[in-house]
Amino acid sequence: MKLKELLHYTYVLPILAVGYYFSGLLGHGMLYDIIGGVLLIGSVLSAVHHAEVVAHKVGEPFGTIILALCITIIEVALIISLMVAGGDQAITLARDTVFAAVMLILNGILGICILVGGVKYYEQFFARTSATTYLVSIVSILVLTLVLPNFTSSVNGPFYNEAQLAFVSVACLVIYGVFLMVQTVRHRSYFIIPEEHPAELYIPSLAKTLASFVFLVICLAIVVMMAKGLSTSIENMVQSLGAPKSLVGVIIAAVVLLPEGVAAIRAAKSNQIQSSLNLALGSALASIGLTIPAVSTVCIMYNIPLVLGLDKKDIILLSLSVFIVMLSLSRGKTNILYGTVLLVNLAAYIFTVIVP
Repeated sequence: MKLKELLHYTYVLPILAVGYYFSGLLGHGMLYDIIGGVLLIGSVLSAVHHAEVVAHKVGEPFGTIILALCITIIEVALIISLMVAGGDQAITLARDTVFAAVMLILNGILGICILVGGVKYYEQFFARTSATTYLVSIVSILVLTLVLPNFTSSVNGPFYNEAQLAFVSVACLVIYGVFLMVQTVRHRSYFIIPEEHPAELYIPSLAKTLASFVFLVICLAIVVMMAKGLSTSIENMVQSLGAPKSLVGVIIAAVVLLPEGVAAIRAAKSNQIQSSLNLALGSALASIGLTIPAVSTVCIMYNIPLVLGLDKKDIILLSLSVFIVMLSLSRGKTNILYGTVLLVNLAAYIFTVIVP
């Protein structure tokens, strides 16, 4: 690789972020936290760039799977580290963060992608079979993990006992594993529209791909560390606003999902709505399908209580979001109304978090 390429911001900013994090300045005042936040955003944008380079090399749908899995690794690492550090005070953090991630993806990322694409191209077309395959898996896991705990009777409250946690974790992994097999082997054609990926598409060299993969891992790792370092400042900010602690989960999920969101919106602007759907829905599925089993395993090992069941308000908002997404993706084409409605749902969710 040329020196000019190595001096690109996508290589420089992650290295600066790593140095800044280990300098110990983070958390020593508002100015230091703002600098950390800027480097965090820079690392997120760098992660998007490197993920796209890797995606161009491996092709679809593998490229979007790689980014979705990387985002899930960030989410799992962040939730587990904060839960272990927070003890009983963090028993709802996993639920709040996963729920926030799902709501931000289904309403926010998907809504912006559909709206941006609709404004620029009027209508965009995608494979209905892909949307159905995603949604079947997502709905099943959502109900098993976030709704059913409210209605079991082995433990009082929105909890699962250890046996139930183990069963639900295995169920999530089975659904996600079979989905990956369908997406990558048996029905790969469901998730690809050939016109979106013409033959003349730029394919990076092996050296550049390997460099991007290494920096992608660095970017994702530093995003986790910087977000954890800023978590105390975020919690203090939420408390100063008088907002509920569940807003912390929303903010954490928003930070974690930035790479995915930026990549999906850029794809929609390039008239690649199928890639946007693969990124958004794939991330939603990975977020709940892999995060819940990982967090459940840690909670069982360390005997940490884990609240999974949503309250009635959140169940209604989740049901509304899933229903609107299913209707919006049922025809295989999009327009600006679908995106607008989804973004209104997102606004309602965030507003009811702040004003319950």
